[in-house]
Amino acid sequence: MADPKGFLKITERELPPRRPVPVRIMDWREVYENVDGAVIRRQAGRCMDCGIPFCHKGCPLGNLIPEWNDLTWRGEGRSALERLHATNNFPEFTGRLCPAPCESSCVLGINQPAVTIKQIEVSIIDEAFANGWVEAEPPGRLTGKTVAVVGSGPAGLAAAQQLTRAGHTVAVYERDDRIGGLMRYGIPDFKMEKRQLELRLKQMRDEGTRFRAGVEIGVDIAWDDLRNRYDAVVVATGATVPRELPIPGRDLAGIHFAMEYLTESNKATAGDRVPNQITAEGKHVVVIGGGDTGADCIGTAHRQGALSVTNLAIGKQPPEERPEHQPWPMTPTLFEIASAHEEGGERTYLASTVEFLGNDGGEVRALRVAETAFVDGRRVPRSGTEREIPADLILIAMGFTGPEQESVAAQLSAQFTDRGNIARADDYQTSAPGVFVAGDAGRGQSLIVWAIAEGRAVAASVDEYLMGETALPAPVRPHDVAIGLLPA
Repeated sequence: MADPKGFLKITERELPPRRPVPVRIMDWREVYENVDGAVIRRQAGRCMDCGIPFCHKGCPLGNLIPEWNDLTWRGEGRSALERLHATNNFPEFTGRLCPAPCESSCVLGINQPAVTIKQIEVSIIDEAFANGWVEAEPPGRLTGKTVAVVGSGPAGLAAAQQLTRAGHTVAVYERDDRIGGLMRYGIPDFKMEKRQLELRLKQMRDEGTRFRAGVEIGVDIAWDDLRNRYDAVVVATGATVPRELPIPGRDLAGIHFAMEYLTESNKATAGDRVPNQITAEGKHVVVIGGGDTGADCIGTAHRQGALSVTNLAIGKQPPEERPEHQPWPMTPTLFEIASAHEEGGERTYLASTVEFLGNDGGEVRALRVAETAFVDGRRVPRSGTEREIPADLILIAMGFTGPEQESVAAQLSAQFTDRGNIARADDYQTSAPGVFVAGDAGRGQSLIVWAIAEGRAVAASVDEYLMGETALPAPVRPHDVAIGLLPA
C-alpha cells in the first residue's frame, strides 16, 4: 500500500492552482497550472488501501485506484500507467472532465477531505504522454470481421479501440468534420485542450482504427445499408436532442441552445472561419441552466468579452456540505464553484423564466423571470415576483432529452424506451439483430465515465456476438444502475 501513515500525517487536500482570472480569460488554454510531482505523491500517500475500496463502487469503470495511488507514491509511473489503462482507455479525458464520483466514495472522506483521485489520475497519463510511454497496441492477428461504430464521442471511441485490439476491422463514422463528438465541439479548450484528443486519436490510428468524418449515417449512408456492409454496428450517437424551453418569445433572434453556441466557439478556437458566429462579445448574456454545460457557456462568454453574464437555475441552491439524506458513500449534490464561476457573473437560484421579450426588430432584449415556487411537487413561477433581466444573448443549457430518433427508427426499425432512448437487451443489442447501442444513446444523458464504461462493455458483447466468445472485459451491463449496483 501507499504510506501506511500518510492519511494521518497529511490531512489537507492539495489541488493544483488555477491560473489567475485576469490572465486565463485572455486565452483558451486550460485553467490549471502544472502541479509539483511532490504534491501528487503526497496526496497519493494519503490513500488508505481500504479493505473494501469504495472508490471502486463510485467508478463505473472499476478503476484500480488504490493500486495506482500506491505506484504513484512510490514513483513508479510506468507501472501506474499500466494499472490505469487496465480499466480506462482515456484517463486524460476522465481526469479532466469527470465529476469524480470515486472521490465522493473515498473512505477517507468520512472524516477528512477525500484523496485527490482525479488529479492523481490525470498526472499519471500526462507524465506518460510526455515521456512517450503511451504506445499503439495493434492486434496480433485479424479476425476478418468488420464493425462500424457510429459516433466518435467517448463511448464510440472506447468501443472502437477495444474492438480494434481484439482484431476486428473497425471504422468510426462521425457526421461532424472532425472526430471527437462532444469532446471536440462541446467541451471548451479551457477545460480540455484538443491536443489531448489528438494524442489519443493518433494512437488509435496507429492501432488500425479507421475514421470517417463528415459522414452522417441515415443521410449519406442509410442505416440498413451500413448494417449490410458490416458484420456488426455500434450506435454511439449520444443524447443530442436539447431540452426545449417553450415559453412566449422563444422565436426571437438571439436565443440559442448551448451546444450551438459552444460548437461555433470551439470551431473558431480551432482556427476555422465561422460565418455569422454566435458570440457574446459586447453583449449581456443570460445562461439558463446550472449544470456543467451552463458553466462552459459562462467561461466561453467571459473569454469572448461579454458585458455581463447571468446564470439562472430553476431549483434551490445545493448545500455546501454533504446533506444527511446523501450519506457516504453516495455521491452528494453540492454547491460547486467551477473555474467559470470564479471568472465573474451572477448566479441566481429559484429563478423560473416566464417570457422572452423582444424589440421592434424581432431580437431578444430581456427575459422576464419569477421566483420558483413548489406546488404539488411541481416547480412553478410565484405570482407577483416577476422582474426583467436585460439580455442580448440567451443560451439554453437545460440538458438533453435523448438521441435523435427519426432515421434510426425508420431505417432500422429500432425500438425506443418510454424515456426516448434506444431500447437494448442486457448485451447492449437493439431490436435490430447485430446492431448494438452504448453510451448516452442507450442510457440517456450521463457522465463521460459511464460512456467509456459502456463502450468497453459493448465491445465485449460485439466480440462475443462475432466470435462466440470474448476475452474483453465488460465492466457494466445496462441493468446495473436499475438494481442499484452502481450510481446513476
